[in-house]
Amino acid sequence: MSEIEIIVCFFSFLLGIVITFIYLSQVSKNRKEYSKEEIKRIISDAKKDEERILKTAQLEAKEYLIKAKSDFEGEVKEKRREMQKRENRVQFKERGLDKRQILVEGKFEKLQKETLLLEEREKIAERESKKIEQLSLEWRQKLEEIAGITENKAKEIIIKNMQEKAKKEALNYIKNIEEKAKEEAEKHSQNIISLAIERMTGSFVAEKTVSTVSLPSDEMKGRIIGREGRNIRTFEKASGVDLIIDDTPEVVVISSFNTLRRETARIALERLVADGRIHPARIEEIIEKVREELNQEAIDEVKRITFDLDIPNLHPEIIKHLSMLKFRTSYTQNVLAHSQEVAYLTGIMAAELGLDEKLARRAGFLHDIGKSIDQEIGGSHTKIGAEIAKKYGESEKVINAILSHHGEVECSCPESVLVAAADTLSAARPGARKEILEHYIKRLDELEKTALSHEGVKNAYAMQAGRELRVIVEERSLSDTESVILSKEIAQEIEEKTTYPGQVKVTVIRETRAIDYAR
Repeated sequence: MSEIEIIVCFFSFLLGIVITFIYLSQVSKNRKEYSKEEIKRIISDAKKDEERILKTAQLEAKEYLIKAKSDFEGEVKEKRREMQKRENRVQFKERGLDKRQILVEGKFEKLQKETLLLEEREKIAERESKKIEQLSLEWRQKLEEIAGITENKAKEIIIKNMQEKAKKEALNYIKNIEEKAKEEAEKHSQNIISLAIERMTGSFVAEKTVSTVSLPSDEMKGRIIGREGRNIRTFEKASGVDLIIDDTPEVVVISSFNTLRRETARIALERLVADGRIHPARIEEIIEKVREELNQEAIDEVKRITFDLDIPNLHPEIIKHLSMLKFRTSYTQNVLAHSQEVAYLTGIMAAELGLDEKLARRAGFLHDIGKSIDQEIGGSHTKIGAEIAKKYGESEKVINAILSHHGEVECSCPESVLVAAADTLSAARPGARKEILEHYIKRLDELEKTALSHEGVKNAYAMQAGRELRVIVEERSLSDTESVILSKEIAQEIEEKTTYPGQVKVTVIRETRAIDYAR
């Protein structure tokens, strides 16, 4: 390429640059003018919108003011109407009060007049009363002169007659109520008790404080005694009984009031005789083994009884105490068998009355638990038993039944009453306890003497083994009403002075005989 062409190209390029610059400058200038016009247009539109919004806001504000003014005027009118109504009511009440005040003033004046009249009448009445008192005093003096007795004496006679009359009427009323109550209660109680007795089976017991052990020969007595008596001394010391060896052939007698010790000694001696090895060490070993076996046997029997009676969740220590009752007697009656009978009877009666049968059986079975240790510690078996039951978590009803079954405290629930009744039934049934003849005769004699000590009693007879006391009174000394009072007094005296199982029926007989002769 030549220099001319290069120069031409250079100037062409330079010319293009100049033309491009001029063009861009023109475009930029046009854009600036357009932007200014656009800004003016936007400002103009904004001013128009501002004017329009301002006008709209002014219109809305005027409308709101008009509406608020209208609402305010309405509220003011409503308040004015309410105020007017209240003013009208107040004015009406004021008019009513004015009328009432006028009425009250009129009544007050009327009352003042009536008060004055009453005061005058009172004065007249006082004058008349004094005249009447004077006349009454004169008449009283005249009556006392005519009757020959004073007023106080007459009052005493009238009051005494009224008291006697009221007493007779009250006794007749009480008698009728008691007869009706007794009829109903006796029927119901007889049904329940007879049903319980019919469903109960019991055994007869006999008084016994000794046991005998048969020996194969009399030579065995010497072996039991041992050299210088060491065997018999060891046996008596270990067992706690008296071993009586006399001239009775082939028999040894074991004597003790403690049933457990006597039974332990009997079984141990039988085993020693059968084994033939009799020496102090062997004696102590056999007695200890037999004692453990009997204790376990008693515990097993208590568990069997609790299962039969459906008495669950007894504490193991309570079971141990109950097991001791197997070898405890009270008036020759086995205490464990007695407790079982009481539980059975209590459960039957509770079921008939709709009470808690399980609770009743539980309370009946535990009622004599204190007898398990009452020989070792002081106090009544009821308090000891209650402490044992409380210690091992028995309920308050069970504790009350134990405390109250001999009447030492009040029964707090029906189950306690049933336990006391069942305890009496079990102890008083024929054959349950063997009563010594002297005590029996003494008790009958005490009953008859109690009746004969009362005024007007001709004869008294204790009948039905002391269950009934028939009292024959002199018909001229006592009336029918006084005979009723006498029966209650004798029954109360028997309760206070005499100890007896069950109840004693007191029958007072007053007989009037009219005798004449035809000639």
